[in-house]
This record gives sequence, C-alpha cells and structure tokens, in this order.
Amino acid sequence: MELAARLAHYATDLRYEQLPPETVHEVKRRWIDSIGCALGAWRSETAQIVRKVAEQVQSGYGATLIGTRHQASPDWAAFVNGLLIRYLDYNDTYLSREPAHPSDNLAAVMAAAEAEGAEGKEVIVATVLAYEIQCRLCDAASLRARGWDHVNYGLFSASAAASRLMGLSPEATRHALSIAGVSGLALRQTRVGELSMWKGCAFANASRHAVFASWLAQYGMTGPSELFEGKMGFMKQVSGEFTLGALGGEQGQPFMINETYIKYFPVEYHAQSAVWAALALRDQLNGDLSQVEAVEIDTFEASYSIIGSEPEKWAPRSRETADHSLPYIVGVTLVDGHVDLDSFEESRYTDPALLQFVRRIVVRHDPALDADYPAGIPNRITLRLRDGRVLTEQNTFPRGHARNPMSDEEVEAKFRRLTEWALSPARQDEVLRFLWNLEAQASLQPLMELLALS
Repeated sequence: MELAARLAHYATDLRYEQLPPETVHEVKRRWIDSIGCALGAWRSETAQIVRKVAEQVQSGYGATLIGTRHQASPDWAAFVNGLLIRYLDYNDTYLSREPAHPSDNLAAVMAAAEAEGAEGKEVIVATVLAYEIQCRLCDAASLRARGWDHVNYGLFSASAAASRLMGLSPEATRHALSIAGVSGLALRQTRVGELSMWKGCAFANASRHAVFASWLAQYGMTGPSELFEGKMGFMKQVSGEFTLGALGGEQGQPFMINETYIKYFPVEYHAQSAVWAALALRDQLNGDLSQVEAVEIDTFEASYSIIGSEPEKWAPRSRETADHSLPYIVGVTLVDGHVDLDSFEESRYTDPALLQFVRRIVVRHDPALDADYPAGIPNRITLRLRDGRVLTEQNTFPRGHARNPMSDEEVEAKFRRLTEWALSPARQDEVLRFLWNLEAQASLQPLMELLALS
C-alpha cells in the first residue's frame, strides 16, 4: 500500500474507543496549553496583521478566529489560529530526526471541527492522529538536513485530521494528503539567519493548505498518485527514502502524543535545559554576576545548528531571533534571574548592557553530547570567575519533558498566566471546565464563544 493510502486508512479507521485514558487526558492538556498560547499571542503585531486580512473573508461554512466572533472560511481560520498558537514559541514540542511543534495541528483540527459541528470525541481522535502522523514522520527522516522546513510534515498530519473531521473516505483523504503535499512545501530558510514574522506563520500556512486540500477533496477533487514514492515525489525530492513503522494502536504501539513535551519557558525547546542550568548557576552566585569573566555553553549538534551558531544570535533584531538564540536566552536568564514573555520585548533584546554581556558568551558544539539527543537535550554551562573558580551545571531533562512532565496544576497555571489579561478568573474556569470535559462536548462552538474578547 502506498504511504499516502496507508495514512488515509489510519485517519479514517482510528476510533475513540482505541485510545487509552492517559492519551485522552494528554489531548486535554495540549488543548489547554495551546489555547493559553493563542490568547497570549493575541495582541502581537503579527496576529493583528493576519486578523486584518482574515476578517475580510466571511463564510457560511466557517470557523471562528480565536478572540473574535468573526467566522472566516475554515482554511483562513486555520491560518490565523495557527499563528496564534505558534507565535510565542511556547507551544509543545517533539524532538527526533526532525524537531516539530505538534500542537500546531490543533488550528486545523479546530477549524474543521467547528465548520463540521464535530463532537468532542471526534476532536480528540483527530488530535491524536495528527500528533501520531507528524511525530512518526519526524522519527522517519530529517527535513532540515536537506534544506526543508519541519512544517512540511504538518501538511500530511493536518490534512489527515481535517479529512477525518470532514468525514472523507480513505480514497478522498488520500487525495487531500496529495493535494496538500504537492502544493504547500516550505523551505528551511524560514529559520535561518535573522528571523521574521513568517517564522510563526509557517505551520499556520501548512494548516491552511491542509484544510483547503481536504475541503476540495470533500467535493471530489483528486490529487497526484504516488505522493511519497513517485519519481518526483516527496521521498525523491524532499525527505529521502524512509520506511514508516507501526502507528499508535497498531501492533501494540503507544500513541505519540504522550511522548511530546510541554514548554515550561517561552523559548526554543533546545534551550529549555540551558535555562534551568543558568538559573542553578545564578543561584550559586546569589545573583552577583560581577564575578563572571566568561560564560561557555557546550551543546549538541541540533541546538548548535539551530540556535547557537549564527552571528545574528548575539545581536537579535527581532523577537523571533531572540527566542531562537541560545546565547541571548542564557544571557537574559543569568542577568534577570528569569525568562518570560517580557524577556523578548524589543526594549529588552536591544538593551546595550544586556547585549554587552551576551557578547561574552561562547557557544560550542560538543560531539560527546550528541549521544543523549533526542532522548534528552543536554546543555552544559560553565562560568569562569575572576577569582579563578569554575562553576559548571548541566541539565538534560528540563521540566515539561516527557521524562519530567509538568503537572496538571502547572499546565493550568501557565494557561491562567497567559490569559489573565483577556479572561476573568470565572471565564478561565469555564474554559478549563470545557476542555477537561472535552469528550462530553457536542461541539466546539461554546468554547469559541468563551474565548470571544468582546
């Protein structure tokens, strides 16, 4: 069976009754986390831009833009809501041959589910299968190594989820995957050098393509054959040859959503452990950095390549570059004693005194650390002090990692911090109550009404 057909059958065959309680519970945690991230990003300039465009689109077959009562077409709703979920770089992560943010898929799930009036159990199934497909593809082959962006795998996971919610047959779902795959490929240049607003939009655009492709397939549009295996297909042109193993629920395989990580800090995931190491070292100095002569960071290849090697990382000119800069993240953590959303305001990442300290930070690739990745994210920080002392701290499994997970209470607390500007405590309680009982909901419409800010 061609891979696209196999994924299509998986998308149509998966049943709620196959999901273990811990998997259903994890879905609810990811929805809570992602809605928090979305409202946390709602006031950003990038979010305002995409809303202005999407609000010019109105559809009877529509889905709501988070924070509004406006119903755009579902593809545009997926784009706007996808940008909101991704913008702060605070949504969840999966690390493998290809890193990813699988909760990016929730924008497509949300849009298709609302447009179709899908019930909560179907929303849960669509979420699980989206995570499953994207994470298994990330296990199979690296895209960044070949110059392509990780969001390309989202074309398949998001279109599978949207097709499921639209009630497509396996054959129509295969066509949707093929249409999305051949039409929406994204270059890795999005995440190289000085980063732009588009960084947060890249997967949102994949979701837009995915929902649009599923929508067309719903009405009979066909897509190319041999999407993955063809002579001009995905494996030949993008990923290289790979074999996809068993998916969740097949041959006793667990579901991948339980292997992904919720972010404790609003920074690129490879830097999460570096923040913990920096905080531990600052505590040893009682916050007195006057003794520090040099800061050295030893890290693994993926971290070095993505967030620790380019000159722009030592003098960020955008929020997107700052939250993807290992030296900046470590520097601001050491200086301020914390890292939060304010750490990535323009006034902070352009502060001359802070940047002077950041310029003293050296980042090195230590090949010995590569063996611990992607099972862990080992970062080692060394402080060389003026009196000759050397302090070293290493962290491999930061809070939020699958081997060191955040508690439900911590996930709720993060949601409340991110949404307190927009939702009263009583409204926050209502949203949480809805999501903790997602399997009992008749549709997502009440949730979208609870998130309306006016």
